[in-house]
Amino acid sequence: MIYNYDVTLANKEKYSLKKYENNVMLIVNTASECGFTKQFDGLEQLYKKYKDYGFVVLGFPCNQFGNQEPGDGAEALQNCRLNYGVTFPMHEKIDVNGDHAHPLFVHLKEQTKGVLTNAIKWNFTKFLIDQNGKVIKRYGSTTTPEKIEKDIETLLNNKRD
Repeated sequence: MIYNYDVTLANKEKYSLKKYENNVMLIVNTASECGFTKQFDGLEQLYKKYKDYGFVVLGFPCNQFGNQEPGDGAEALQNCRLNYGVTFPMHEKIDVNGDHAHPLFVHLKEQTKGVLTNAIKWNFTKFLIDQNGKVIKRYGSTTTPEKIEKDIETLLNNKRD
């Protein structure tokens, strides 16, 4: 279950994802020097629009794809805040694939099969989690945040019913 995982914010503060129990989560592996970096704008818009209804975006910087996140988590956070106005939680830099993949991303990949392989193929792969901690859907890098909005609304509306 997703709530069994601990994660660490860019400021080194560690917490359990149980903090977001009963919330819809969108977990994203990010990079601040990527061609998809403009998705930060859309992610931030979703976060601002739905955060008061039990929705959160969680960003996890990763440098495994094209060396597009060369700094540490604090530098990634600073870039995201300055360049994109990001206010959603950003975490320490992690690996999402390989022997040193963060256990959270191992779990996310096990729950949602990728095309041909479970490996994450690039930055800005997104995972939608429901209020019960179940991984609902995986979206590739080319899926923009705007295209995910209806799925988020559906989950949030199911909670209100």
